[in-house]
Amino acid sequence: MHEQFSYQQSAHTLGLFSFSAKMKDFSYGKHAHEEFSIGVTCRGRQDFFSNGAFHKSQAGNVIFFSPEQVHDGHAGDGKDMEYEMLYIPDSIMMSLMQSIGNVSKDQSRLREASFYDLILQRQVMSFSRSMNSEQPLSSLEEEHLLLGIAHSIVRLGGGSFIEKVVHGRTEMLLERAKEFIHFNLNRKIDIEEISSAANMSKYHFIRLFSKQFGMTPHQYVLSNKINRVKRELELGDNAANIAFKYGFSDLSHLNRNFKNTFGITPTQYQKQLSL
Repeated sequence: MHEQFSYQQSAHTLGLFSFSAKMKDFSYGKHAHEEFSIGVTCRGRQDFFSNGAFHKSQAGNVIFFSPEQVHDGHAGDGKDMEYEMLYIPDSIMMSLMQSIGNVSKDQSRLREASFYDLILQRQVMSFSRSMNSEQPLSSLEEEHLLLGIAHSIVRLGGGSFIEKVVHGRTEMLLERAKEFIHFNLNRKIDIEEISSAANMSKYHFIRLFSKQFGMTPHQYVLSNKINRVKRELELGDNAANIAFKYGFSDLSHLNRNFKNTFGITPTQYQKQLSL
């Protein structure tokens, strides 16, 4: 097997990378990363020594290294092995976790370096594949995916989630953010712009918005865009034109998101209206 190692840098977050590896004979020496290193063994077995113990990560397992956690690594049983990994800056992940829960530094450093958790596994794989897709992630999509991983770490580390009722001036500021979103649906907007419209810090805003409206800012923006697309399809506009108008990277990007909401593609929806 030819060894393959591939890194992909985030276009929005400094120090955020995805990494994919295919290996058989290569062995990593002892080392540690400054970031949270969270991955999934995709094929074969990943063997490594860390935290005073030897680990054998089977296909499907999550691999979790806290910042500065020393480890090595190689393919197990001398067979081909593949894995995906995310490198997430410590400050970014801690800010996200503390925006949604009461979590100490110790609780964010999970005890197990290899374990099975289907939710976190799917989150890591979804993020990694999205970063390596030809369709680049928007900053809102990236924040949404990072928030999901932060939620899982709080859950696995035993932290408690913040339950805070939103009222008064805060509610007014969140409504102002919604108005900003509605007014700017025909262009790409990022979380900094939306949170600034609400006069809040980014992570504080994400938590309060999600609590108040039952979805993250990214989900809310996407939902409103899809509803606008539906309305314009009903008025007879072309799906490709609409995709461009509302900032989808191409028609397939629109098709996927429209189908997730309505079960059929925009073109299929338009055809049904003309029957």
